[in-house]
Amino acid sequence: MTTLTAKPASEGIAGFAALLRDHGMIVGPAEQTAMLFAIGALGGLKVGVVRSAWRAIACHSSRDWRQWDELFDRYWHPSRTRGQVKVSGQTRPKRDVRQAVQAMRDDMDAAASKPGSRAAKTAGDQPATQDAPVSDAPQAQGGASRAEALAQRDGQMWLPEELSQLRALAKQITNHLRPTPTRRWQALHNGRRLGLRQTLRRSVAFGGEPVNPVWLNRRVEAPKIFILVDVSRSMESHAAFFLRVARAFAQQSQARAFVFHTRIIEITNLLQRDSAAVQEKINAVTAGFGAGTRIATSLEAFTRQHARAQLSRSARVWVFSDGFDTDEPGALADALAELRQRGARISWFHPTHKAAISAALQGGKKYIDRFVPLANLADLQAARPLLR
Repeated sequence: MTTLTAKPASEGIAGFAALLRDHGMIVGPAEQTAMLFAIGALGGLKVGVVRSAWRAIACHSSRDWRQWDELFDRYWHPSRTRGQVKVSGQTRPKRDVRQAVQAMRDDMDAAASKPGSRAAKTAGDQPATQDAPVSDAPQAQGGASRAEALAQRDGQMWLPEELSQLRALAKQITNHLRPTPTRRWQALHNGRRLGLRQTLRRSVAFGGEPVNPVWLNRRVEAPKIFILVDVSRSMESHAAFFLRVARAFAQQSQARAFVFHTRIIEITNLLQRDSAAVQEKINAVTAGFGAGTRIATSLEAFTRQHARAQLSRSARVWVFSDGFDTDEPGALADALAELRQRGARISWFHPTHKAAISAALQGGKKYIDRFVPLANLADLQAARPLLR
């Protein structure tokens, strides 16, 4: 494209502005209006002239200036961008992300090839015994899944206002969670218990008169949120949506996020990064998995290794999964019982409006506080009063 007219610019300027914001640039409605006005005033001039005019509007620092050309070409000239081009106009993940995902897959393949490894016995997402593949929606792909796409459309096609709504909702839910009281006390102006020791210490400065009493109240701990996202083959239709939800909580409430299929890995740092390549990274993580499902094994590793020191009464463990497991019968119930013994509250988010019906979940149902349907943003909004 050698020229850029007002009509195509107005059609794509919102997406371009979202791309710039994802890279940390300050581009709001005022800048978008100025860009549109500039292209209208310049007419059908060459793209280089428009590029320079828009740079003066959108770039507010040397960092913005340095990345401008790359972002402009990525959005308006995807064919010039290195890597394989998608329909959306964005490129595939950068090399370091692909290498990380490939390393994950190599590790899993090596573990599965070891003699006697239980991972080598699971193929795809076919349960070993009682959990047979089930599908009642056209979006279900490759295994045990009852799929409902986000608002009946592709879960990866999100508008900027929907992303903002998701982040705001994650913040509201986090603020709605009840803090957990502890046995410790702390000094507060409106405390309900007199701190005798602290009051006596302060009275020394007043000749022993307790004119400045210290009042105490119980110290509370803010809830710690752990999100475990099932990215096995049966969850392929829902993984992108669940990972976006996990990213919103990782950014708004410092939640720790994990993905699992036959093993579990933490991706908190990946989701907390604020860049335009986050969607490609999410896609790369999802593509790096997609094999069978070993929920019990993953939960055991989470409890004993990844979050052992942080699991307490203030912990909230949210599992995003359809519940179909290929581990031994009863293994999931044992894993949930061990997790519950640490004091954590467990919520199970399933991607359908029907209750989760897998045999593995039926055995461990008594250890789960609540089952929450989560197929779209409306379901997450409805779940806010339930999450405490």
